[in-house]
Amino acid sequence: MPVATIIDGKRVSAEIEQETVAGVARLAEQGITPGLAVVLVGEDPASQSYVGMKERDCERIGIRSFDHRLPAETSQEDLNRLIDGLNANPDVHGILVQLPLPGHLDTEAIIARISPDKDVDGFHPENLGRLVRGLPGHRACTPFGVMKMLESYGIDPAGKHAVVVGRSTIVGKPMALLLLNANATVTVCHSRTKDLAATCRQADILVAAVGRAKMLTSEYVKPGAVVIDVGINRADTGLVGDVDYDDVLPIASAITPVPGGVGPMTRAILMLNTVEAAGAAV
Repeated sequence: MPVATIIDGKRVSAEIEQETVAGVARLAEQGITPGLAVVLVGEDPASQSYVGMKERDCERIGIRSFDHRLPAETSQEDLNRLIDGLNANPDVHGILVQLPLPGHLDTEAIIARISPDKDVDGFHPENLGRLVRGLPGHRACTPFGVMKMLESYGIDPAGKHAVVVGRSTIVGKPMALLLLNANATVTVCHSRTKDLAATCRQADILVAAVGRAKMLTSEYVKPGAVVIDVGINRADTGLVGDVDYDDVLPIASAITPVPGGVGPMTRAILMLNTVEAAGAAV
């Protein structure tokens, strides 16, 4: 029986980081240091951990980090003023507002307030619209990271049936659009999809982004499928994905582990987007 290829996100993200470091060096020759502003509202432990990792990434790569940690009770007006100031700051090339925000804040309004040129998360309506139209623009980090992983492992979506489980604007929808732009035939599934397992079994490339631990078992996977697990869920045994890895491993042709799969790619693409934004601002 063939052994599934383990798609190593740490290896691919290291390759992306080398590309990013080279970009920082090229900008340094022009007297430019890329700058990333990270805004964290409140004290969510997972968000704090993730922001800390991003700040260490910036330091390692040579990107200037502008750290803004605000109390949970921060008002919409105060957050708007901060975003406006970062938009106007020429030393800031990328702005990231860590989600989720506290419930009293209007997340969509904040995302839309960020300059599209500095929206290195790729969430702004303009950047999503550019993705729909196939135009250049910042791409959402996690889905774009998945595309980079497929490319690195020689997996061409063209002509393949891709099934994306999840329809969020952060992962599911941009993931489907990126695969469509790569000439895959794409099906998007969600909580109201009838006979989800049967639809997933049609996939040559199956992307799981639902946020439910080990939801997708071997029953959902066609033998020989490429399985991309975007989910990160905390369990008693540690972090697990949306895919039951041990159950699916024997039948997939390639699969991403959790941790060590898609996760490192998200941060690597964020850094790459920031350096590209700095280059575009020259």
